[in-house]
Amino acid sequence: MIEYEFWNLVIPRTQSRQAVCRLLTDAAEYHGWELERLRKDGSGERTIVLRRKIMRMRSTL
Repeated sequence: MIEYEFWNLVIPRTQSRQAVCRLLTDAAEYHGWELERLRKDGSGERTIVLRRKIMRMRSTL
């Protein structure tokens, strides 16, 4: 069974599209996060949910 950890972000409408794109790219490239959901509401605020797999080490004993 695959387990994930989640990171919920709320980005105000004052942030540019380019800045949000850079934030998501860096999170994916350097920290292993992947985009699960991005929602933009009527006021322009972005709600973003990122996820990444949790790697569990099993004992070999």
